[in-house]
Amino acid sequence: MSLVDQFNRPIHYLRVAITDRCNLRCFYCMPHKRIAQYAHSEILTYEEILRIVQTAAEMGFNKVRLTGGEPLVRRNAHQLVRQLADTPEILDLAMTTNGVYLDQMAEQLYNAGLKRINISLDTLNPIKFYKITRSDKFKTVWKSIAKAAATGFSPIKINVVVMRGVNDDEIGAFSRLSLDKPYAIRFIEYMPIGGGNDWVPERFISASEIKAQVEAIAPLQPVPQSRMDGPVERYRFASARGEIGFIGAISQHFCGSCNRLRLTPDGTLRPCLMSDEEVDIKTPLRKGCSAQDLKALFHHAISLKQRRPPIPSHSDMGSGRMMSRIGG
Repeated sequence: MSLVDQFNRPIHYLRVAITDRCNLRCFYCMPHKRIAQYAHSEILTYEEILRIVQTAAEMGFNKVRLTGGEPLVRRNAHQLVRQLADTPEILDLAMTTNGVYLDQMAEQLYNAGLKRINISLDTLNPIKFYKITRSDKFKTVWKSIAKAAATGFSPIKINVVVMRGVNDDEIGAFSRLSLDKPYAIRFIEYMPIGGGNDWVPERFISASEIKAQVEAIAPLQPVPQSRMDGPVERYRFASARGEIGFIGAISQHFCGSCNRLRLTPDGTLRPCLMSDEEVDIKTPLRKGCSAQDLKALFHHAISLKQRRPPIPSHSDMGSGRMMSRIGG
């Protein structure tokens, strides 16, 4: 079954935030001050998530990514992974994590059926890691990356949000990781998304500028795209074990090929990361709605997808959901 929106874009990718909680406080995502968290009763249960995702899978969603917050702070995440991995219509199941708990959970997740993982890491410098995340867990995250590789995860993608004056001096070091390690380095533009963050326009650096810095190291060879790739532009150095990708969500918006919806931890379908328009799915679910009712809510959410929503400005940053409540 194929789903398309009003602009004839195929929709088959669901990003599922299973919690708003996180054990890091990256300054571009979370405010410095403590914030109220959703009560447990407000968060979708695993049973509710499973029903929603399996309904989506029946409709044609075949790619699912678990996010947060930090998904591994939620207990027994591997149990949800196992049930999703056993859903035959889901062809691609992945997770994005900050890696703090991955070292101790990698084998459990892998055995449950998770084979692909993205690990967020914005610096290779422990001191800078503390400044960005307000945590001293760099060694733990680095150990988790090695553990994921030893366990068998493939590919292992390392997500790097590049910020001018913060970590743009490490573009070369991250790129060279791909020479000897089978890692897919993903350079991501710094985005003005989510209320309450410390977004500063001067920190923005475009994907094309990042790519130019990488090309100064050595020529890049294009890597063929697959249907499941999403917006990343993929390259590699000659003879490299890994690869390098660039995601230009701001400078090279990929709205024309957007293929996704987001499920927030408190149970709304969000058609676009950059728009606050949402569809409540939790309330009808808890009132006993039918499978057809759930599918109708998905169709409604798809109908709300815009051709190209406006990029939030700096003045918008004080309002709207925080990124941890949207889902990474």
